[in-house]
Amino acid sequence: MVPDNKIYDAIVVGLGPAGATAAYEMSRAGLSVLAIEKQTHPRYKVCGGGLSARIEQLLDPGFKSVVEQTISGIQFSYRGQDSISIESPNPIAYMVMRDRFDHHLVEQARRVGTDIHEGESSKSFRHLPDGVEVTTDRGCYQGKVLIGADGANSQVARHLFPGRRLRCIPTLESEVEVGPGLQYPAQGKALVDIGAGSMGYAWVFPKQGRLSVGVGEFQSKPASLKNTFDRFVRGEKGLANLEIPKPLGHPLPLFSKRIEPYKEQEPGEFVNGRALLVGDAGHLVDPLFGEGIYYAVRSGKMAATTVLGQLHDRNKSLWGFELAIREELYPEFRICSRLADIVYMFPRLCHRLLTPYQAVIQLYYEVMQGKETYQSFYRRAKGIVKSSTSELLLEALHLR
Repeated sequence: MVPDNKIYDAIVVGLGPAGATAAYEMSRAGLSVLAIEKQTHPRYKVCGGGLSARIEQLLDPGFKSVVEQTISGIQFSYRGQDSISIESPNPIAYMVMRDRFDHHLVEQARRVGTDIHEGESSKSFRHLPDGVEVTTDRGCYQGKVLIGADGANSQVARHLFPGRRLRCIPTLESEVEVGPGLQYPAQGKALVDIGAGSMGYAWVFPKQGRLSVGVGEFQSKPASLKNTFDRFVRGEKGLANLEIPKPLGHPLPLFSKRIEPYKEQEPGEFVNGRALLVGDAGHLVDPLFGEGIYYAVRSGKMAATTVLGQLHDRNKSLWGFELAIREELYPEFRICSRLADIVYMFPRLCHRLLTPYQAVIQLYYEVMQGKETYQSFYRRAKGIVKSSTSELLLEALHLR
């Protein structure tokens, strides 16, 4: 093992959207950045690949070169029945394949000077008095800051954030080849079935010549996710004549409601010493529909901003990142958690209410477009929905 004697301003472990974004932002600002990735891009990754349209506020327009389909509406169903299509006059989401999208972000980082090591596995991490040390299967590197962006099963979190145990939910997904002719569920639409499983949903996301078909159950130990997937595929008429490959599983690291109070200068959820966690490694995933890419990019940019500020002004602290996450993202996730509790506890009722309350869905689309926050959505949605809590609960009990 030959050590690398250079001390980097920052080392990034993992080159998904969070890591690539952080590396790009720091390198563009003139920092020396090493990014280590165990795989080689482009690489396939199991993922629905849905980007809410508000991603446009974070990324350069060039990302649209890898968009497979632009989504302006969702077809909602309940256990394959009672389909309701609600459209928006403007895009609400962009569908991507993660191999092309992630590769695009990695190449952006490479072009602005990030030192990228692909096909290199990190083995251990160590706090130093003034930085961090990363040992891989090829060398040993030192940096002033370490950004852990290595996904749901983060090794950075395991080594440098001891005792951090957060919730992952299981998901299954299959990529279905359909060729250039079929448009399903329809041009510019995605399908969401909120009754397909227990405390979760199923989806069909259209891409170029293929469909991403998947299910996720928002509980720790579903009885059989494979049975849920098979039941959804059998019941979804638009998939009847298609060959569905065996689905692949991956963990979805949801935001946890059980977050410890913030205490500066103690190990936090996202900052410990000179190490930061972003994206899936920090469990920054929307607990309503499991959107993770937007929050990966957003947290990557937030981490880069914090590191740049601290390196330029030693009086600033990396703890600013912990505080920023708690102030900016936690309020959104808490509202998502409330909505998830309602939607997945009473999926049939929520589906029935889609027709009379389409204005609420349009308001949700504005969140996806970045025109509303979850906080403003929640306030305005309560004003739209006139039924009392007791009436809703009575109807829910009747429908179940």
